[in-house]
Amino acid sequence: MQLDDLYRRVIMDHYKNPRNRGTLEEDAVTINLNNPTCGDRIQLQLQVEDGVVKQAKFTGEGCSISMSSASMMTEAVKGRTPAEALAMAEKFSAFIKGEDVEFDENEDIEALSGVSKFPARIKCATLAWNALRKGVEQQS
Repeated sequence: MQLDDLYRRVIMDHYKNPRNRGTLEEDAVTINLNNPTCGDRIQLQLQVEDGVVKQAKFTGEGCSISMSSASMMTEAVKGRTPAEALAMAEKFSAFIKGEDVEFDENEDIEALSGVSKFPARIKCATLAWNALRKGVEQQS
C-alpha cells in the first residue's frame, strides 16, 4: 500500500467514524466558525478543568478534509494545557502550509499533509484549528 492510499484511508476513517462528535452538557467554551467559500461549518466545544483540556467535542457539516481534521484535532488536544493546544494549532498551521513539521504522538494528523498541494483546501483543514485558537483565547 502506498503512503497516499494510507493517508486517504486515515482521512476517510475520521470522516466516517469521527472521534468526539457531539456536544457537551457541562460548562464549555463554545465557538462557531464557518468557511463561506465552501460552506463548511463547525461548532467546537472545549471543557477546561484544572488547567487542562478535559474534553473537546464538535458538530458541523463539511467536506471530508474539514470534518476529519476536526476529529483529529479534538483527539490531539485532550489532556493538554490550553497553551500546549495553542502551540499545536500553530504547528498545524505551519504543517498544512507545507513546512516540515512532525506530529510524533498524533501521527493521524500527518495524513493531512497532502492538503498543502491544494491551496483551496487549506481553509477546510484549518477550520477546526482556527476554532481551537478562538476557544483558547476565550478561555484565557
